[in-house]
Amino acid sequence: MQIRKYKYAIPVLILSIGILAACSGSSAKKESDSPQEAANVKTAKPDNLILTDAQMKNVGIEIGPITQKNLDAAIKANGQLAVPPQNKADVSILSGGVIGHISVLEGQQVKRGQVLATISNQDLIKIQQDYLAAKSNFTYVQAEFSRQRQLQDAGAGTGKSFQSAQATYNAELSRIKAFESQLRQLSISPDRINSGHIVSSFPVVSPITGTVGKISANTGAFVQPGTSIMEVVDNSKIHCDLTVFEKDLMQVKLGQKVNFQLTNQGDMMITGKINGINKSFENESKGVIVHAEIDNRQHKNLIPGMYVTALINIGNHMVPAVPVEAVVRSGGRQYIYIITDEQTGPGKTTSYNFKKAEVATGVMELGYVEIKPMTDLPANAKTALKGAFYLESKAEGGADDD
Repeated sequence: MQIRKYKYAIPVLILSIGILAACSGSSAKKESDSPQEAANVKTAKPDNLILTDAQMKNVGIEIGPITQKNLDAAIKANGQLAVPPQNKADVSILSGGVIGHISVLEGQQVKRGQVLATISNQDLIKIQQDYLAAKSNFTYVQAEFSRQRQLQDAGAGTGKSFQSAQATYNAELSRIKAFESQLRQLSISPDRINSGHIVSSFPVVSPITGTVGKISANTGAFVQPGTSIMEVVDNSKIHCDLTVFEKDLMQVKLGQKVNFQLTNQGDMMITGKINGINKSFENESKGVIVHAEIDNRQHKNLIPGMYVTALINIGNHMVPAVPVEAVVRSGGRQYIYIITDEQTGPGKTTSYNFKKAEVATGVMELGYVEIKPMTDLPANAKTALKGAFYLESKAEGGADDD
């Protein structure tokens, strides 16, 4: 009977121990999953990021101040770069012939009067012969005119003979001047012809100082009179032709400042001002061409035909702005990274302490966006203008420390 009682007691004891162990494990798991414990396990995100100037250079971070931009008191317009007609020349020839030599290459800088090519023309020899013959004949005509004038002054000659000699003299003189003018147009010196230098080719010279554009002829090709064989462009007076539509036209005035962005050139920024407004619409677009001169003191490589987007400043409402890529988004909010400290260590290595600052954004134009800081920023604060995405990734633990 006693043995039977122990027989039932042992399974009950084992079952109780199992229940107690399960309850203990569940309690331990519950404690480890508590928010307090999870917070202790997870590493807190750093509030500040410290990078050296070498690290910043490696990842493409650029810093600078928050600038003031006129983004909302402006008219947006599109257009192209162009040069005035007097700064673009087609190099044409006055007399047909065969191109004997081309002395320049496309893109080469040339000066006014510089020889660009030579044209061979056999008719040129006849012009020189006629010129020399006219010069020789003029010697006799001039002497006869002088003799008849002397007789006329002495009262020994007849008026008819003097008038005939005078008419012949004037005609031959005009003929010689016409030959000389023709030779000079072909860039041939009449004085060299008088000294016996007969040529069978004439040079083609540049009419302006500038850059050689497209060369449309080859050596050995026959070209007709008036044919353009190349162009020369002087970009020193390059300007921008903007299309302003009727609704904005009344707000555009001479002298207004313009900010340009070269749309296909890495968003290069240039400035200028309005210096001309057309008085007629372009076709049926209801747009008027507005001319703006460009401030190119930095000698950027501007080429006619480049497309631009421009902001014409019609007011003076300046707002703090940064490049669009300086603003990062996280958790439905927008931030910029400002520099809170800057230190120079051994070896002149400078380290920068970056801190995230929340902002709201406004008008976005020409690659810049208006920012409205949610908290006060330090005076003259510098911010990451490029590479802010790297700082955000590093703050989130997604970038390696270099």
